[in-house]
Amino acid sequence: MPLHIRNDQYPYNFIKNLMRVSSIGLLVLVYGHGYGRAAIETAHSEISSHNEEDRKESQKDFHKKQENAGLKAASTSEKVAEAKPAFSPDPLEGGSAPVEIPPLPSLGEKEAEIEAVHLAKQMRHDIPHFKAYSSSQKQHWIAMAKAMIKATQTPIERPQILTVVDRNPHAQALAFILAQPEGSWLVLGGTHVSTGQSGRKYYYITPTGVFHNTTERLGYRALGTKNENGVRGIGLKGMRVWDMGWQWAEKGWLSSREKGQIRLEIHATDPALLEWKIGHPASEGCIRLPTAVNVFMDKHGLIDVLYEQAASYDIRFRALLPKDRIPSLIAGDALVVVDSAEHVQQPTYEDHV
Repeated sequence: MPLHIRNDQYPYNFIKNLMRVSSIGLLVLVYGHGYGRAAIETAHSEISSHNEEDRKESQKDFHKKQENAGLKAASTSEKVAEAKPAFSPDPLEGGSAPVEIPPLPSLGEKEAEIEAVHLAKQMRHDIPHFKAYSSSQKQHWIAMAKAMIKATQTPIERPQILTVVDRNPHAQALAFILAQPEGSWLVLGGTHVSTGQSGRKYYYITPTGVFHNTTERLGYRALGTKNENGVRGIGLKGMRVWDMGWQWAEKGWLSSREKGQIRLEIHATDPALLEWKIGHPASEGCIRLPTAVNVFMDKHGLIDVLYEQAASYDIRFRALLPKDRIPSLIAGDALVVVDSAEHVQQPTYEDHV
């Protein structure tokens, strides 16, 4: 029986519908009681509103591969003192031995700037229509990013890349920024994106704030299947989908600014049919990237620093990350959404229990 849940209906009917979907029930059985939260988080993304069928098939395919790897009975009683991974350490490799979690990479100020310059050069080479930004534009990007980091009290404890998106309908752009605890902030450049569209029913306005790509949620990859309109809504097969969790967002079709919940994701789109719309508000609330940007972020792990750390002890993350990846030593985990049309940068999301 098909399942149709609007974002603003969660969580009222979630448990009822959870028991009606066999694939979600299987996830809970596979991971067991200790992994209920992680399984439900993964299940949530299967029923989010954006291109639901492709999303459901993508995650089903990904978890099937995990099961085939012999991880159906994965379990552990080990507790790691300095980290709380959402998934258990890999029992095929670690056995009962304590898991050693490597520290996050941390470069000095000068080394981080050198790495940023190298990344920017690679971006200009690999990403068509890459935007270098003028000096005044760079200062504007840095000011907006710093204002949001301050407003959300987000600590910057190591030199890292921030993926900053301006949702202003007249901007619709992204900038990669090197943020440092003490040193100067640098703009590497960026590209156009698409965020949430207003005036269309069930389309939400992308929320502002700082959102982290944590190991509490396991992203997935597109299967490249077409929806009922013949569109590959989240891109070609293999395109990465970053899952930033459930977030509160304004309902773009209402003048009341009422909010509902969306599954905030970062993903590509159909390169033939929809990529030409990038640069204008067009999504249901997610952030759409050009295909080349998706590939670059995936290969260099620009917001995957926590996933890369988890890949050292958990096969699930190793299975998701590309085998030919070249993770940057200044990779981060934060998506920062701002709005240059607003005079004072304040996050629009709220904390709800």
